[in-house]
Amino acid sequence: MASKVSMEKMAHYAFIAFVIIAIVAGLAFGAWAYSINNNFIPTNTNGFTNSTWASDNSWILLIMVILGVIVGFISITTAEVQPFLVATIALVVASLANVWTPLYKISSILPYWAVTILSYIVAFAAPAAVIIAVRAVVDLAMKK
Repeated sequence: MASKVSMEKMAHYAFIAFVIIAIVAGLAFGAWAYSINNNFIPTNTNGFTNSTWASDNSWILLIMVILGVIVGFISITTAEVQPFLVATIALVVASLANVWTPLYKISSILPYWAVTILSYIVAFAAPAAVIIAVRAVVDLAMKK
């Protein structure tokens, strides 16, 4: 029993750590995207280009997908399935909606941060949700 409790705690802390990673990476890459789009980083010096950002962003997204798969397999308990899936659906819908544009009126960097952080969290949550949904369907099928 002690190992199960410690495993659940470890999974809980891993989930929190992954969300923090998504937020920190989102802030960094959002600021980088903002600076590229506002010509604060010239494309001909320092090795910063849009293709460099896109390549590095792809690696961060891949890491978030891998972390999401890990969470999908180890972290979510049966009682957390429905709330997690609903939250993931809300995140995916929010990431598809263009509701971040008004943030420009507050600060021009805020939409970059919001979109990038949300895309990393969705890249992390979506694979976990798929794994959890498949596990839930299998569990339902086994009961019948």
